[in-house]
Amino acid sequence: MSWAFFGVSVAYAVLVVSALVPVRRDPFAVISFALGWIPGEAPLQLGLLVVASTAALAANGALEDWPGWVGLAFVALTLAGVVRLTMVAQGARAVVSRALAGATGGPVTVEGFDPDPQWIRWWRVALAIPFRGRGIRCIRNIDYWGDDNYRHKLDILVRRSPPPVGAGVLVYIHGGAWVSGHKRQQGVPMMHELARRGWVCVAINYRLSPRGIWPAHIVDCKRAVGWVREHIAEYGGDPGFIAVSGGSAGGHLCSLVALTPDEVGWQPGFEHMDTRVDACVPFYGVYDVTGAPDRSGAYGQGLPDLLARLVMKVSLDDDPHLFALASPDQRVTTAAPPMFVLHGTNDSLVPLPVARHFVDQLRSVSRAPVVYAELPGAQHAFDVMASIRCRHTTMGVVRFLESMRARAAGGVLPSPADEEVGVR
Repeated sequence: MSWAFFGVSVAYAVLVVSALVPVRRDPFAVISFALGWIPGEAPLQLGLLVVASTAALAANGALEDWPGWVGLAFVALTLAGVVRLTMVAQGARAVVSRALAGATGGPVTVEGFDPDPQWIRWWRVALAIPFRGRGIRCIRNIDYWGDDNYRHKLDILVRRSPPPVGAGVLVYIHGGAWVSGHKRQQGVPMMHELARRGWVCVAINYRLSPRGIWPAHIVDCKRAVGWVREHIAEYGGDPGFIAVSGGSAGGHLCSLVALTPDEVGWQPGFEHMDTRVDACVPFYGVYDVTGAPDRSGAYGQGLPDLLARLVMKVSLDDDPHLFALASPDQRVTTAAPPMFVLHGTNDSLVPLPVARHFVDQLRSVSRAPVVYAELPGAQHAFDVMASIRCRHTTMGVVRFLESMRARAAGGVLPSPADEEVGVR
């Protein structure tokens, strides 16, 4: 039993270390993400598990020999790491507040904003898994293309009562490295919070590689936005304000949607559709797919290989123009819509310099507000669970979207002196 406890305590310690100090180099980056993601987003839950398992093993003789006492030392270090992870996650509130206050174009604030979460309450944070409440209705599998392809279907989330009328609209694009993922897997806490506040949220599927060859992915996303513009009023949404969001590959796609409203080559057969969006919120996105060291930092060979073999079906050397057109940081113009970019400092899958360079490009030319929240300790996919960090980033995004909608409608915003800027 002493050796069993020793092995368990070492495993706990490895998980916490992976969350605190991720490895960003291939081939260990994916392993580091897999080990550190849950401890980083659910540290308190992990801490309770550590304490409970330690008590159970100790009661069964785990401390009767020296390996057990060494294991107990590992447990103590693990719990210290859990405390550190919890404090860093709670610090996301201040980070988001400063990002909103320091946005280019002026502080992000909106009159009458309710800073108290409507859906992502603390008991949901304790559960972590974002189950949909009874107050939200999901209308499933609407065909936005008309070909009955399951990858061309979307879900609409709305508040049951009172039903939305003329509500702001968010279109969410899932991630999964362009080869996997599903419309019901990501962005759920944010969409549920917005739906409870009266917004209409749309989660879309799109064609995936290797069957879908680029630019099939972005073509589908644009088609979905065009469908939303034409039909969302039937579900209580306002086609006059459509925001788009997504994480990872979805962050890449939503950024391209926002930055290329006139790219008719990506609208084959539906060139007439209006695919403009009014705001964009990319999470830990892939803003450069060329792998250029001055823009991307150390991607490693994993991303170029994935793109060449499965997504583009051509190498960067053979068609650099294709890769450049698919890189959001090379599509930035003065007409870019308001954007709120979020990225974690511990992201082991998409290097932090990718986000920094993209934001620098936006701020250098965009006439619209640009907000950037660089979240200490956050791994990739930090917004999937209803975690402490997700709670604070969600409320920051809600505030940003409400503010941008008010600006689009010509609403008068208070000055920073009239209202404290930030997320409470």
